[in-house]
Amino acid sequence: MTLLVTQLQNQNPLDPMDNQQMAAQLAQFSQLQLTEEMNGNIETMNSTMENMNTSFQGAMLMAELDFAESLLGREVSFYSGYYEQIVSGRVQKVSIIDGQPMLEVHARVTLPDESESDELVFPVRPYEVGGIKEWSEPPE
Repeated sequence: MTLLVTQLQNQNPLDPMDNQQMAAQLAQFSQLQLTEEMNGNIETMNSTMENMNTSFQGAMLMAELDFAESLLGREVSFYSGYYEQIVSGRVQKVSIIDGQPMLEVHARVTLPDESESDELVFPVRPYEVGGIKEWSEPPE
């Protein structure tokens, strides 16, 4: 718009711009202004979407951490791919590993010779827990 005003101020009054040229330039300036506004709106939308995504991820992480902490002292079940069996054990600790909540579950497994293992420590993501059982006594 500033360019158009400057052009009108500096044109030769004895040789003014043709009306068709003036109308064509006005249309181009109008189109340019609309394009700039649209780009600004798209940038605002992208920024808003990015903020929403970050907020959502943060909220999901907090929900998972709250859930993990609620499992402390409880017996949980999960599948161990290494031992190829469902394992049940007590959640002893919650840690943050690589920015994600991780349960420390102490449990015993049945070995191939049908004997029971010593107590093992399994790192388990909270969402991998399939069953929850409260202990009758409080955690130590």
